[in-house]
Amino acid sequence: MTDYRAHATDSRPSAGLSFTKGHGTGNDFVLTLDPDAAAPDDAAFVASLCDRHRGIGADGYIRAVRSSALPEGRALLQTEPAAEWFMDYRNADGSVSEMCGNGVRVFAHFLLASSVADLPEGGELAIATRAGVKRVTRSHDGYAVDMGPWEFIHPEAAVARGMDSLVEIGGLDVDRPALSISMGNPHTVVALAEAAELQRTELHRAPGVQPVPPEGTNVELVVPSDPLVGDDGVGRLSMRVHERGVGETQSCGTGACAAAAATRFWAGAGAPARWQVTVPGGVVGVTFFDGPDGREHVLLSGPAALVAEGVLLPAG
Repeated sequence: MTDYRAHATDSRPSAGLSFTKGHGTGNDFVLTLDPDAAAPDDAAFVASLCDRHRGIGADGYIRAVRSSALPEGRALLQTEPAAEWFMDYRNADGSVSEMCGNGVRVFAHFLLASSVADLPEGGELAIATRAGVKRVTRSHDGYAVDMGPWEFIHPEAAVARGMDSLVEIGGLDVDRPALSISMGNPHTVVALAEAAELQRTELHRAPGVQPVPPEGTNVELVVPSDPLVGDDGVGRLSMRVHERGVGETQSCGTGACAAAAATRFWAGAGAPARWQVTVPGGVVGVTFFDGPDGREHVLLSGPAALVAEGVLLPAG
């Protein structure tokens, strides 16, 4: 097992913390098995851990905590007793996030690799998150997650005008109309006309969104394929994303779901239920289906990989 040094202050209980590094289509995370919620989770520690020059480096930090050890988890166990493990997720800056679509797949893979959960072929693994319980199954390319229902953040404007906000993006001359969608966390989707626009946008700083959703927002820039739908009946689009509290990332699972939902809405009647979303880190699948609650749900599928293990050394 390799040792790594995270430059946290001596007051942070980091020394000796075992961790695993994983990613889903390049969206990378530091994960730790923390059944009793004893590992550090303060913002300063998380930011130092995720720092790509002075820490391990990641888009986010995930603690695998037994649901019974957290108030949010105990609340979910009242109606979802099978959700034994809670995905306690934080962005790279230490801010708490509702959930992460790529992170759920990596989290499930981590639980299986740690031998604390089982997911037989045809089975289902319930995972507790701050956005509710997510159900994971095996897929042909890794894992598939029922992300639950999607919804408009500003439904009246979305239905009436097909947009609800304007977004200022570095590298583009004028503000662009956008559509805000919740996947349990907030997203603002901007459609661009061509790949050249997508390539020249500057996402090293957060785009300006007006009005911005109450909890802030992730911003997805999408270019629909031409033709939009292939001979196989699958819709396709390319995407870049700026994540809240992180910056531009190689991929965003909930963002891919939101991007497909917005593009499908813009396409109108007859738009397909299945989509492929190309991100800088690879390709994920998005499928819309009728959920058991009578609402339209989103299934996210894609790979998950664990690439390293280590133990944090004392600061200094």
